[in-house]
Amino acid sequence: MKTPFAKGPVRWLALLMACGVLFVTPVVSAADKLNAIYTARVMSQSMPWVAQEAGLFKKHDLDVQLIFVTPGAPAVATMLTGDSELSIQGAGALSRALVQGNKEVVFIGGIKNVLTHSFLAKPEIKKAENLKGKRIGVSRIGSNPHYFAVQALRHFGLESRDVSFIQTGGAPETLAALVAQGIDAAVLTSPTDSQALGLGYRYVIYGPDLRIPYAATTFNTRRSVIAKRPQVLARFMRAMAESAKILHTDKEYTFKILQKYLRVNDRKILEAAYNAEITALEPRLALKLDALQANLDEIAPVDPRAINIKPRELVDSRFLDEMNKSGFFDRLWGEKK
Repeated sequence: MKTPFAKGPVRWLALLMACGVLFVTPVVSAADKLNAIYTARVMSQSMPWVAQEAGLFKKHDLDVQLIFVTPGAPAVATMLTGDSELSIQGAGALSRALVQGNKEVVFIGGIKNVLTHSFLAKPEIKKAENLKGKRIGVSRIGSNPHYFAVQALRHFGLESRDVSFIQTGGAPETLAALVAQGIDAAVLTSPTDSQALGLGYRYVIYGPDLRIPYAATTFNTRRSVIAKRPQVLARFMRAMAESAKILHTDKEYTFKILQKYLRVNDRKILEAAYNAEITALEPRLALKLDALQANLDEIAPVDPRAINIKPRELVDSRFLDEMNKSGFFDRLWGEKK
């Protein structure tokens, strides 16, 4: 008994399969998306910009959605609510959440383990003691500039109650407030401090000389993200390691990126900012425990629970450990650094 041959498209499909000539379009896997935030328009948070411009995210099969969020409570909220999978920010506000019992957030790498902010003001404010009773501009209460201000003032015998802190929202806004005379002094870091110098303001306290330990810029995520997407985070950290190498070894390329993202074209400002900041940045993304301890020490007077927390409990070093053990860092740098 003959079976009628299928007609139409079905017949052609059967024929092609029988002849072994059915062509299947290969499926191209899309890059893994990663939602991340950063909290300051400064050189120490420029590694994702470098990765984007240098094609490092593409190299590591990543599609990183990077969004600016103001530091302090807003940035912490994006991490705790799950709106962001990874952030680049100081450890201060995040450490408070951890001390209060939220164990999800974890630090996976470091960029800067000391504070490099400075106080700038009009020439008539000549020394730190002249800041008493003045309005001091910081991005946010609880942010890196605020913590630096508290520690730096204490170094010169002043306390927080001796000044009035004004929240501005960010470094550019702090400089704008200084120019508009809405504040008497500004707490700024590179390159905004150099911009202020160009406008006639002067250093009252030059922060880099103080070398105040603090986990000022860190990579952090949630433990649940590590559990679900360890390979994605591992590739992201490799891209950041390669970005750090560019920052430390290719100043001219770095300048081009800073010009684009910070909208600073003055060569003198870029030179001053780079030279002041680069020595404070970690070439191998190290996160130092004494810097995290400084964060906990800041919290302890108002929340004694911080005393019982060890810095190591806040860290997951698996990605840095892997790059060290596999020789990735050594191959990247060509020598020990």
